[in-house]
Amino acid sequence: MNIEWFRLSHWKKIFWNRITTYSRPFLTDKAYLKFIFKHRVGYPLNLDAPQTYNEKLQWLKLNDIHPEYQDMVDKATAKSYVASILGDKYVIPTLGLWDSIDDIEWEKLPEQFVIKATGDSGGVYICQDKNKFNKSEAIKKLKNAGLVSYNFFNLEYPYKNVRRRYIAEAYMEDESGFELKDYKFFCFNGVPRFLFVATGRQQNDTRFDFYDTAFNHLPLTNGHANADVWPTKPQNFEEMLLVAEKLSQGIPHVRVDLYNINGKIYFGEMTFFHWSGFVPFEPVEWDYKFGEYLQLPKV
Repeated sequence: MNIEWFRLSHWKKIFWNRITTYSRPFLTDKAYLKFIFKHRVGYPLNLDAPQTYNEKLQWLKLNDIHPEYQDMVDKATAKSYVASILGDKYVIPTLGLWDSIDDIEWEKLPEQFVIKATGDSGGVYICQDKNKFNKSEAIKKLKNAGLVSYNFFNLEYPYKNVRRRYIAEAYMEDESGFELKDYKFFCFNGVPRFLFVATGRQQNDTRFDFYDTAFNHLPLTNGHANADVWPTKPQNFEEMLLVAEKLSQGIPHVRVDLYNINGKIYFGEMTFFHWSGFVPFEPVEWDYKFGEYLQLPKV
């Protein structure tokens, strides 16, 4: 394996980001993916007979196009998709939806809220106390959110035509009283096979812990180290599996993200290309194990 992207120095990241930015218009989609993949993941991308999970994600980008996935990745329309299958029970309440930052009605938002761009990943502003709310900082973060084109740079086509809007939601925290753990289920043709629990994000110390569906901790890392104290199995874990199963029916592969707040389950988002398929598994054998469950459709 080559060195993991997340361990590169700041200046090396800038260097490689510029190379990928400048090279993108001059390469075919296939050539571009091969170039990025080898650098990021550490082995050559085989698109003719993909075996690993990361390889198969690249194959899906090129060969399995579904325009309807756009509504599943849009943070506003995804709620309607979930409600159409499960009802409103699992949907976090929406406080507002705006086409422009200038339209956001900040004064009408409650003391605690979360606001984000509908087509972005990670560009979230969390307000836990409106008395300490920094409006300028929130606006800056929202303006930066969505500037990276997941379609142009990563070929994640579901994001191509997502409208750039801003959505505010009710603030949530789990039993910890200070964070919101994220349970992310890897589903293959409607069957959850693995998951990881993301913790520590509010403390800028993100950790990922992987489990099988019996909630046995798995000996691997992917993007972030394991937590010092492994998350424990939620009491209503079987219900979470059922929710993930229902939302992923008829889809070769999707990651269904859920929250579990004091025994109540909420939908987070749906992700078709985990890490865009550009982050190594350590050890690499898990790249193959995940890949075994991803059965590519015939084209």
